Amino acid sequence: MGVFEIAIEVIGWAAAVLILAAYILLSLGKLEPRGYVYQGMNVIGAGGFVINSGYNGAIPSAALNVVWAAMGLFTLWSVWRIRQAAPNAR
Repeated sequence: MGVFEIAIEVIGWAAAVLILAAYILLSLGKLEPRGYVYQGMNVIGAGGFVINSGYNGAIPSAALNVVWAAMGLFTLWSVWRIRQAAPNAR
């Protein structure tokens, strides 16, 4: 296994840890579902899964994570717009 393949595996495992940590923190009430941190963790994690899944030919997983990342980006954008309209809203 070359350096590139190892990097792809590290990206995949980091993505898994990030998404799992986001879910655990959300479940424990440490993160807000429409918060920047939770959504950011999901977007970055999904991006890592897209890279890992795409490289390994797991196209259904890659496609699912493209949608997952898009949902997270849309939520981040929506929250940003709401907070810009009402700066004191959290």
